[in-house]
Amino acid sequence: MSRPPLPPFDRDSAIIKVRKAEDAWNGRDPEQVSLAYTPDSRWRNRSTFLVGRPAIVDFLTDKWAREHEYRLIKELWAYTENRIAVRFAYEWRSDAGQWFRAYGNENWLFDEDGLMAERHASINDLAIEEADRKFFWDRSGPRPADHPGLSDLRL
Repeated sequence: MSRPPLPPFDRDSAIIKVRKAEDAWNGRDPEQVSLAYTPDSRWRNRSTFLVGRPAIVDFLTDKWAREHEYRLIKELWAYTENRIAVRFAYEWRSDAGQWFRAYGNENWLFDEDGLMAERHASINDLAIEEADRKFFWDRSGPRPADHPGLSDLRL
């Protein structure tokens, strides 16, 4: 199975890869998202370590069950032939009604088929007031092209 764009990345293909990842995560379908990773993909997400698609599906299922109104924006930070670094922010609401904005960085390693073999994520959560939210689009689809990105929002 191939997931274009494929390495080696240039700036344009890396930006496309980042946006495809953002769109997939905003779709909040753990099974679908897991297909972008190798069957034995290794993750570090905060202090959680995962290996393999079934673990990714379980992790994302739990995540999106508790992070309501999830909206994510990713932005390319750097790239090489088969690696991409991104910075991201996402907003979500807890069961108790508290809004959060999570800020983070991810380092990605891809195999020759464009599947992510490693994902290392460092993330910090900041409680925010609902009035301080910045991510507004209909969750039934990806972030619209005219919605500001992280740099535009000064995040």
